[in-house]
Amino acid sequence: MSATAGGLTRRRGGGGAPAGDGETSNGASRTNSTNNFNKDSAPETSYESGENGHKIAFDPRDISESAERSKQPKLTLMEEVLLLGLKDKQGYLSFWNDNISYALRGCIVIELAFRGRISMQKDASRRRFPLADRVIEVIDETLTGEVLLDEALKMMKQSEKMSVSSWIDLMSGKALLPLLPWIARRAVEFALPEHPLTTVRERLAKGLVDKGILRTEKRNFLLFDMATHPVADGGAKEEIRRRVRNVLTQRTVVLPASQFLPENLEFRYVRTIAMVCAAYAANVLENALSTLGHEARERAFAQTDELLADYSQWPFGKKATGNGIGANLPQVIAEELSNGKDKELQLEVVAACLSVFTRLDSLL
Repeated sequence: MSATAGGLTRRRGGGGAPAGDGETSNGASRTNSTNNFNKDSAPETSYESGENGHKIAFDPRDISESAERSKQPKLTLMEEVLLLGLKDKQGYLSFWNDNISYALRGCIVIELAFRGRISMQKDASRRRFPLADRVIEVIDETLTGEVLLDEALKMMKQSEKMSVSSWIDLMSGKALLPLLPWIARRAVEFALPEHPLTTVRERLAKGLVDKGILRTEKRNFLLFDMATHPVADGGAKEEIRRRVRNVLTQRTVVLPASQFLPENLEFRYVRTIAMVCAAYAANVLENALSTLGHEARERAFAQTDELLADYSQWPFGKKATGNGIGANLPQVIAEELSNGKDKELQLEVVAACLSVFTRLDSLL
């Protein structure tokens, strides 16, 4: 039986001291607190001499973030999955899609692992636990330049170490919602305070507007005006669709280089498989397969099931499929892993997130 049989169903989404003493104590406390805050929050500043001899101040983090961006694809995994789910002209996601928010938070963890910021805690005893229950740790505090990723990274650094599934639950801010009936869940979601990581969809959409992929419009829904984000750059979404169809329909999978998947990007094929599996879990994969005939779509979904089963375990399964699709994937994945042997603990996090995706229906 497929590893996903008991978890994901087929995706068809379109989705009391005296006053004097108190003042002295509180005043000192406020002073210390302020000093500590300034010390922690004030950005490090460097200077360089300009042509006229004047010193120019700059934040070194700006340079490191710029260098980071130049090595990474234009879009994050979260943005790619969200883009697949958005209706091109209407600019919003299906209201009935319960899966995408949780899947997007899983993508945050996956993206941090691919960027070398987090990994599984190096402890031989971890193998006694299921992948999703293994503890992850921050191994590089360098900011990525992507706001959501950096907020999640700071949260992980400042908090106690937790498992992969616990982090995904915590970032959603809604760990108890799956226990509620659907109507009650919607009411609680509406009433929840807008913690930065509980509004992922809207913030990702605004980020895509900043990158020129989407635009913002106002639409009237019954009595309310709502911001929507129609697609402005159709080429970006079509490139993602082509990549998905390539992986799920071609006998030999070749991923052309682009700004969305640079040639020198580490783990290009593993990353693409993770994106496909995340889109499947988010109930938006159907949108990339709409141009295929019925039988081709069925084969594509069957291939996704096999990929999710193979790559939600560690080490990766990497076996050739019986249908002939992606016959070269085991070889190219093995080459990527061989070139990144020092990154195995990071890839283990990717596998753990995919294992969470296999049981997303039972979680929600």
